[in-house]
Amino acid sequence: MLSLPTRRFSLLVIAVLGLSLTACGSDYPLGPEQEAAAKRASSDLRGTITGAGSSAQGPAMDGWTAGFGTLHSQAQLQYSPDGSGAGRGALLAGAVQFAGSDAYLNDEELDESSEACGPGGAFNIPAYVSPISVTFNLPGITELNLDAETIAGIFLGDITSWDDPAVADQNPGVALPALRITPVSRSDDSGTTENFTDYLHEVVPELWTTEAGGTWPSELGNENAKGNAGVVSTVSGTEGAVTYADDSAVGPPLGRANLLVGDAYVPVSTEAAAAAVDIATPVEGRPDYDIALTLDRTTTEPGVYPLILVSYHVFCSSYADATTVELIKEFGTYVVSPEGQQAAAESAKSSPISAQLSDRAADAIATITQRD
Repeated sequence: MLSLPTRRFSLLVIAVLGLSLTACGSDYPLGPEQEAAAKRASSDLRGTITGAGSSAQGPAMDGWTAGFGTLHSQAQLQYSPDGSGAGRGALLAGAVQFAGSDAYLNDEELDESSEACGPGGAFNIPAYVSPISVTFNLPGITELNLDAETIAGIFLGDITSWDDPAVADQNPGVALPALRITPVSRSDDSGTTENFTDYLHEVVPELWTTEAGGTWPSELGNENAKGNAGVVSTVSGTEGAVTYADDSAVGPPLGRANLLVGDAYVPVSTEAAAAAVDIATPVEGRPDYDIALTLDRTTTEPGVYPLILVSYHVFCSSYADATTVELIKEFGTYVVSPEGQQAAAESAKSSPISAQLSDRAADAIATITQRD
């Protein structure tokens, strides 16, 4: 029989050999948590990134914050979901280092951005893609078929009851109640509103004559609330109410509308939203590193859900100090990477951007420099 010291020594040898053999297959034999810890320990990136803007990006930002923190434990991300218009305004005023926006900077804003961002101004990077749901509170009804004409009629106040023939004819067999429709819109300057009104103006311009915009038309007197969470909360507490919201904010018991696209109704899904991005085209007259996209709202292609938002991260082309440049480039590159897009999808049910768009976005972010 082996003595106690000998037995202990033998067990120690076996343990060391076991770890050595395991290490042959992996640099981090103890698992993903240890691998993440090793990466954190090797990162000397430190400092704080500040951003503001899109409330639709809020759930995705939670995922990005966690993922970025895992890679760079000494760096901090601060983001205030005040709405897209507020975020763009804060960036243009030099109050934040990046903006989240459900609408890209227009030409006037691009010109203005040179004051805060240097001669090269700011630029737009697609970071978050999500369908916008037309969502309603009708107990027992989880989905309805609606075309753009009917949706416009509801929000214009021309269709006022859920059993109206315009709704009933598209939903045979659904027991629609004789219940008053209460449209709810955003009270803040919102990229979600801009995308929703753009969809209506593009698809049914004869009905929705107002140009797309981030603020709800003042002449339409309906209930309103701030942010995606605000409108969803209002609808959840009001039977017969309907609103438009980033799909990540919508959950039971609210129902969703399937949109008429071509000859078929298309339900909300991340796959159908991603298909809409695949047929988008670049905005004309922009630099190569600005990836603003024009969406085809009037498409008739099968399986495409055209009522989507492409939410951007708006960065300066240059920053005053090297630390900010490094932080922004690391964060921006992580967000558009497959890992960052997966983190957003898990947190917010978003549609990951394609590999081609991811590579193009990373190349654009790499052009950010320190200005003199």
